[in-house]
Amino acid sequence: MDTDQKKLLDRYTINTNGINIQVEIVLSEEKYVPLYLVSIMNISDTTKIILEKIREEFVSKLDVSEIEENKQEESEDLKRKFTLSIARLIQKYFPQSDEKTKSTLINYLLQENLGLGKIDILLKDKFLEEIVVNNHTEPVWVYHKTFGWLETNIKIMTEARIRHYATMIGRDVNKEITALNPLMDAHLMTGDRVNATLSPISTKGNTITIRKFEEDPWTITRFLEAGTITIEAAALIWLGMQNELSIIIAGGTGSGKTSMLNVISNFLPPNQRIISIEDTRELQLSKHLHWVPMETRLPNPEGKGGVTMLDLLVNSLRMRPDRIIVGEIRRKEEAQVLMEAMHTGHSVYATIHANNAEETITRLTNPPIEIPKQMLSSLSMIVVQNRNRRTGKRRTMQIAEINKVGDPRILLQYNAMKDSQDKIADSENIMSTISLYTGMTTEQILADLKQKENILRWLLEKNIRTINEIGKFMANYYTGKVKITK
Repeated sequence: MDTDQKKLLDRYTINTNGINIQVEIVLSEEKYVPLYLVSIMNISDTTKIILEKIREEFVSKLDVSEIEENKQEESEDLKRKFTLSIARLIQKYFPQSDEKTKSTLINYLLQENLGLGKIDILLKDKFLEEIVVNNHTEPVWVYHKTFGWLETNIKIMTEARIRHYATMIGRDVNKEITALNPLMDAHLMTGDRVNATLSPISTKGNTITIRKFEEDPWTITRFLEAGTITIEAAALIWLGMQNELSIIIAGGTGSGKTSMLNVISNFLPPNQRIISIEDTRELQLSKHLHWVPMETRLPNPEGKGGVTMLDLLVNSLRMRPDRIIVGEIRRKEEAQVLMEAMHTGHSVYATIHANNAEETITRLTNPPIEIPKQMLSSLSMIVVQNRNRRTGKRRTMQIAEINKVGDPRILLQYNAMKDSQDKIADSENIMSTISLYTGMTTEQILADLKQKENILRWLLEKNIRTINEIGKFMANYYTGKVKITK
């Protein structure tokens, strides 16, 4: 393909274990999506040819059956053995190289032979949200925070290699994927969420989908900076959180439900016990909080040892929680326990798949969840997240309160034309509930709301944006050690 047929959209460098990787994102006339091109910068093509010969020699001496038999061996010990073997081969073929060059070459070969190969390069790119292997005949795809879905120049050479990667990922977290169990939800040791499927369940080949763990977790200031939510909407959620109102976050896949769950946890006080329950650990709360994270577990091949969301929910009620955070509501039993928790005085925060407030109520009150509508009055607020697939923008689409008969009342609504969150109605139920339990008048509640808006502006001005910085500020705010009078 001629160079003049490509338009460069972005170029940057990432470093993985001393190997410099150049990333170019280009628009090609022959493709309908941009291309994500990776190239290793500090290793020449000639060197790569020699390294491939070393790799073949190394693999030929490798006792694969011995490695498979010793699955309990620590990965670091295995890596140390491999490093010593590869170092001897590097010395044989590159005797004049300095230590830094040898280290780079060793890391390159380790990357090719251990771990996830070139997928490990993609995992180092902080701009990527998703990494997708569809089969061995197609390139790996990635979802970029700026450019959306991109086709890479990386391929996994065989279906066996894709299956090997999936097996290795599962083994690290005591999960397995086999012909009898061809679907697997797991996570990498770094926290990145993984889903894998085996052929013929996925008819074109084995698949791996990696949802990257956010190294810099989303916080309220980052949401405000990105335009995901307005200060007024954020202050209203904070008001509800401080006064222990239960909230459900709704939205479609990839709309930012879990990110919003993480963001609203910024508003939790330090002197209350928080229990979080997830299928795969994604939440990252401030170190200044009293937080106990819990995770479900699949049964073993004999069908024993499984720990479900319902098991953890029931158990959490025996752990004296003040707040309960649930990754996602899927089944009737889970929803019933959550509603019971709300009715017994616990504050509950959870996510659900629904596209708007009305649909959220419909999902909660119909099969398979099927909660009686009159029970929904204990739920105070619905926050709806939305992602525009054309622009990639994630926005808080609606904030609604629930009235006494379980119907939603929209307070704030996203206006896509103006990219704004417009006020639809004044709160009635939220205000009356807060007034009932605090004794505050409507004027006092509105004054508190205004102060929260000022504090959020101050956090933006002072660039207080990390999870622990905000956690420390909130801890000081709740304990009266800091006052914002602006």
